[in-house]
Amino acid sequence: MASIENKLSTAILTMIRARRKAPSVLDSGLRVSTSVAVAPVRLREVLFSDFNAVAELKRSWGLTPDSPENWERLWRNNPALRQVEFERPMGWVLEVEGRVVGYLGNISLRYRYGERELNAVTSHGLVVEPGYRSLSLSLVAAFYCQKSADLYLATTAIEATGKIARKFKSDALPQADYATVLFWVLQPYPFAQALMKKLQLGSALSVAGSFLTSIAVGTDSVLRRRWPRQNSRGFVVREISVREIGDEFQALWTAKVNETPQRLLADRSPAALRWHFDVPHDRGTVRVLCCNRNGELAGYAVIRNEPPNEANGLRRSIVADMIARQDDSAVLRILLAAAYDHAKQAGSHILEVLGFPHNVRRLCLEWSPYLRKYPECPFYYKATDPIMHQLLASDMAWYASPFDGDTTLWSFGTASQGLGG
Repeated sequence: MASIENKLSTAILTMIRARRKAPSVLDSGLRVSTSVAVAPVRLREVLFSDFNAVAELKRSWGLTPDSPENWERLWRNNPALRQVEFERPMGWVLEVEGRVVGYLGNISLRYRYGERELNAVTSHGLVVEPGYRSLSLSLVAAFYCQKSADLYLATTAIEATGKIARKFKSDALPQADYATVLFWVLQPYPFAQALMKKLQLGSALSVAGSFLTSIAVGTDSVLRRRWPRQNSRGFVVREISVREIGDEFQALWTAKVNETPQRLLADRSPAALRWHFDVPHDRGTVRVLCCNRNGELAGYAVIRNEPPNEANGLRRSIVADMIARQDDSAVLRILLAAAYDHAKQAGSHILEVLGFPHNVRRLCLEWSPYLRKYPECPFYYKATDPIMHQLLASDMAWYASPFDGDTTLWSFGTASQGLGG
């Protein structure tokens, strides 16, 4: 069955790569032509009045434009902005004769490293018209030169934009295997159909291939017991909406921050969680799985169910966030098993786990997931303080997951991504 696993991993990776390589990316790296650019180009901060121009720029280059409501959420209702002493830029645009030809968003976030609070910023949605892409570095330079930022993040980078991040002395995330996605196939036949569609076979071959592949995947899953399972005796698991996140999450967050060893953690206070996952006009669904022990919240997992992919109909669920007190393996196993059951009930075809530290991934590997690997780590960071940057060079300093940066701030599969992607 090893050959089946390799073929599945390769095929699904090809599909995901196709979705990540949007036309906005500097797809030729930094070697771009400026022959089209004639008029002087102005770099300035983004204004709310730029919404329509930015939306049109994204639409023109194959990216789904945002909504005015989401701009309100990100740059007026963001709880992280309440901690900033001055008005932080929404981002930057390149403007030619009053026309927006380039854009990079800038989103404020809060992080904790032990007792230390950090003001973080994450880039998002780099898009530049072809004739002006040699000036893309000026947008990225503005991002890294902004004041009062302790931590700079790019969490949805691809190869070309990773090169740009490194030019500004950002480093790739040291958390081992972050770029290796673990996944389980929940519905073999629809999954096989999506693979056949990607291969663009004839109708007869597609039908036969879907049938044979689904049998192979289903048999492989049974033989290798490819599904999370756990005895939940002594625990109570319940499902709530994002807006039902309450005070018990604050107690869990406070306990998590005070655990040792110290790790860099994105703000998971109730207000931050509700803000993060309550996306206006989201076509997907987000549910929170709560694991209680003796009446106390011992951990939670946030599951994101995507809408069907327009190209192949594939539906996926991902574990968008998950924490447990003291990284309790029993709690984490229960949450992973609950996530698997939820994703099946939601009608998804696959369940994915991206990132998370070694102890969480080790638990996932107990249930024989398939693996696929992105060609490059999508996560880059830079701390303003050299000492902090050195501390973050250790994988033990991170609890990186899709909750970090801008990875889950938008509806999956529709939004443009930070520093390209």
